[in-house]
Amino acid sequence: MRIAMLAPISWRTPPRHYGPWELVTSLLTEALVARGVDVTLFATQDSHTAGTLAGVCPAPYSEDPSIDAKVWETLHVAHVFERAGEFDLIHNQADFVPLAFSRLVDTPMVTTIHGFGTTPERVLPPWRAYQDRVAYVAISDADRAEGLHYAATIHHGIPVEDFRFDPVGSDDLLFFGRIHPDKGAAEAIAAASRTGRRLVMAGIVQDEGYFARQVEPAIDGDRVVYAGAVGGEERVRMLGAARALLHLINFDEPFGLSVVEALASGTPVIATRRGSMPELIDHGVTGFLVESVDEAVAAIDRLGEIDRAACRRAVEERFSVDRMADRYLALYRSLIG
Repeated sequence: MRIAMLAPISWRTPPRHYGPWELVTSLLTEALVARGVDVTLFATQDSHTAGTLAGVCPAPYSEDPSIDAKVWETLHVAHVFERAGEFDLIHNQADFVPLAFSRLVDTPMVTTIHGFGTTPERVLPPWRAYQDRVAYVAISDADRAEGLHYAATIHHGIPVEDFRFDPVGSDDLLFFGRIHPDKGAAEAIAAASRTGRRLVMAGIVQDEGYFARQVEPAIDGDRVVYAGAVGGEERVRMLGAARALLHLINFDEPFGLSVVEALASGTPVIATRRGSMPELIDHGVTGFLVESVDEAVAAIDRLGEIDRAACRRAVEERFSVDRMADRYLALYRSLIG
């Protein structure tokens, strides 16, 4: 089986710190290669894979200001379709632009839809236009758009063994994600403040104005600590060394990798009951689903009810890389016939 895996080029594959689409693309690619699948990863030239790397874009446009996103995305997507005849299947992880090429080749195509943003109706036209040609995969049942046909829902998987289980954690609360109104950074600060617990925050600043108004004034290096963008060993340590992850989102999140990573580390999650959160969190078992900051404060007081080992087991059973890879392989085979 020869698979062309088309990654986004916003970040390196795998990312150095932030880049959830690139991270999932990398995890799936490496799991397929380990199973003996011939995978060519189309990504930035500085990317890494045990498969075959094919890249025309020298660096990620979110890291190198000299890279024009529109120019290099055009060249990047064209590259895989110009070589389409070499592959049994193209797996697109790079949003809707590649859909426009799908009718120009005979090679079957799978597209993982990583989300529609906060205004789905604005971006749905291309998804509707090409659904007769491309097999769509949703990353959660909550993120299925009405009127689109899906081949499957396949939850993301993580390498559970890479996340050390911490049976104790600490007294600190954790915010881990983009600093943006969608992710509820201000709500996390408010909830932590009302319980008197220290809040550790990590993630890229995606909305500078929001950060300046709602987050930065609270950062004092003592009760609220901001660690910036965190990856590698520090990410693993931080996810495990917390009383709970506060994920008080203000949008219908399609998945939420940090939620599953925290659970794998033994850290329960308190999340807004929106989007995919009810699919990831078993209320009262691996965390709590809440509707407001008031409910989040009450949930923090109930964290002693959560068995951290149960959080780990839930990820091992439902959100492993192996489970994700097996499901994609089954889909590939059904399409290739």
